[in-house]
Amino acid sequence: MAAFAASQSVDEGWEYRWGDSPFDKAGVPVWTRQHAPEQWHSIAFPSNPPGRNGHDHAWFRVTLPEGSWQAPILYIYSVDIIVQVWFDGKKIYQYGTFDAEGKGPFEGWPWHAISLPENYAGQPIYFRVFSNYTDIGLWGEVAIMDKPDLVLRVLDTSTESLVIAGFCALIAMLALLFAMMQPQNPNFTSLALFSAATAVMLVSESQASLLISYHPLVWDYLAAGSYYLIPVAMALLLSQWLKSQSVQWLEWIWKFHLGYAAGAIALALVGAVDLSSTFPVFDALFLVSLVLMTAIAIRHFRGLLREQQVLLGTFGLFSLLLVLDMAVAHSILPWGRVPVSWGALAFSLAVVTITARHYVSSQRSLNELNRTLEQQVRERTARAESLAERERARARLLMLETRKGRQLANVIAKLQDQDGIDQAFQVLASSIPELCRPLTGAFYRRVADNFYERVVCWADAPSSHRFPVSLGGAGPLPETRLLEDGSMAGRGDGVICFRMNVQSPSGLLTEGVLLLDGPVLEEGLRDYGSARIVSSTQQFLDKIGVTLSGILLREELQRFSYEDSLTGLKNWRFFDELFAHEGALAQRNGHPLSLLLIDIDHFKQFNDTYGHPAGDGVLRMVADLLRQQFRESDTVCRYGGEEFLVMMPQAPLAEAAERAEDLRQSIARATCLEKGVDLGKITVSVGVASWPESTELMSNLIRQADQALYRAKAGGRDRVASATPQSV
Repeated sequence: MAAFAASQSVDEGWEYRWGDSPFDKAGVPVWTRQHAPEQWHSIAFPSNPPGRNGHDHAWFRVTLPEGSWQAPILYIYSVDIIVQVWFDGKKIYQYGTFDAEGKGPFEGWPWHAISLPENYAGQPIYFRVFSNYTDIGLWGEVAIMDKPDLVLRVLDTSTESLVIAGFCALIAMLALLFAMMQPQNPNFTSLALFSAATAVMLVSESQASLLISYHPLVWDYLAAGSYYLIPVAMALLLSQWLKSQSVQWLEWIWKFHLGYAAGAIALALVGAVDLSSTFPVFDALFLVSLVLMTAIAIRHFRGLLREQQVLLGTFGLFSLLLVLDMAVAHSILPWGRVPVSWGALAFSLAVVTITARHYVSSQRSLNELNRTLEQQVRERTARAESLAERERARARLLMLETRKGRQLANVIAKLQDQDGIDQAFQVLASSIPELCRPLTGAFYRRVADNFYERVVCWADAPSSHRFPVSLGGAGPLPETRLLEDGSMAGRGDGVICFRMNVQSPSGLLTEGVLLLDGPVLEEGLRDYGSARIVSSTQQFLDKIGVTLSGILLREELQRFSYEDSLTGLKNWRFFDELFAHEGALAQRNGHPLSLLLIDIDHFKQFNDTYGHPAGDGVLRMVADLLRQQFRESDTVCRYGGEEFLVMMPQAPLAEAAERAEDLRQSIARATCLEKGVDLGKITVSVGVASWPESTELMSNLIRQADQALYRAKAGGRDRVASATPQSV
């Protein structure tokens, strides 16, 4: 077994009991509460107990063994057909829908991963199973393992089937392509049908299919449809290879199976039958058809071509593996993984090998024909090239301009999708080199006044481009100074400097500098002209600058929309958006979430007495104390007027109330000064509420905090009141 797939098989101590358990008033099955050893019978594996006699309900139980796991789960390969799992009087897992009679429809054959509680070792676990299928109970493997190991185990056991399914799908596409190219040859259509059906069947029946999309019944429909079409493809191929009276039998076989496939799937879709009930019938019919096709193939084997004999042999191997898989599925053979995919691989390899031989033979003929045509092509090409060369130079110029225009449009679109200026410069770092080629150079970003740090340097740009730059002077091409070891040096030598100006809230700034070496163009581009390069470069930098100006303006507007201008705290709009996120996160992870609603006592009276400037000073003082009092993970907002709100993720009610009391005392001790005059003491009332202690509904949490604040104010103010379930 692979190292990652550490698991502990649960293969001893199983017991079963026919029938269904009654339930007590609390909705707990009575049989899970009673030991009743005389009612339970030992069984080697919890599947198909003796004496079914028409029973559709069975219970199984086992005592879970000791083990050391990080996140233990009970893995079950499959169950026929729906199941509930009970542990310590609690339902810990259910697959399928149980009605009032304990019955339910077939909903697929997935594998099951049942999370176990920490105290599972040495405790019994119960399985309630309903099945109107030929089998009843658990099937395949039952083991305990860590949850991450299960995913790796599923991938490991499915890799072989998925790889072979991909190979079969490729064969199907190639065969379909050849069928369209050679419609007179029906063999390719039959090969495409067989390979496609095999590919879909291998993917659908692999355990990894549920990792792709957890829709077990959909995968079972795909598996059934593809499985039911395999004898159709087999009979079609044989009927096309054989030229005898036996072809009539083969036509009856494939038409019959095609009708069964369509009818069975249609009846299952409309609910006339369960999909599961169509498998045993098909297996019996398929077995009979295999016997007939095998007899016909053996009779005519010697008259087939060698290639057809090879394909027929791989058909036989695949059919044998399918029969063994049927025997395992119907418990005729003990459970084990039958390598059906290897049979599909053998057939696919045979098809590829034969196709490759035909391809090589065809290529030889084509090569001979090509030699006779090549001389004629060379002569015509020589004449055409002399004309094309003159057009290429002109087309190259047009292509360069067109390509630059498309690249600039893509860069502008990407920049407009960015949330901030830093992300925008990351996009520019990857885009500027392509916009400037075939010229070499470097791009810089402003990090301080008149000081720029290199963002990107490309191609064979001079080493001088690899240092920060400082700009002085004025004009469209300002004088450039390079900094190295703190010294300044003049620049010349044909280096072109471009400024990228951005309109920020504080004014027009040169946010970027582009240094390019003088144009040295390849043959065919020299007519493009240095002046035209300089002009187009400055134009695209101007367009980028306008886009960055919009991003800066959007950042500034967003900052103002979420910030209270008086206190510098976040405002109610920011809180509403964050509360929805933090509330959902707390409910998903089961962590508490506490709110503190704070109101400054007699604030209106204070404003009327000392004036609004003094009142604003009080609000700023309270805001400063709030910042100092709470954790970085807490969020402090001005909720409106003299009200503040603090959100404390992962803080229970007691901790939030304690922090509220510390805040109340800190404010009560603070001195309120206005222009050196002591305006007296300020007090606050605080309402505290916490999910889930104060309310089970996250949407009620603010209302509970508000009611607690009302009780604090009604009780005399300058106090903390907590919302508890009793006070809700």
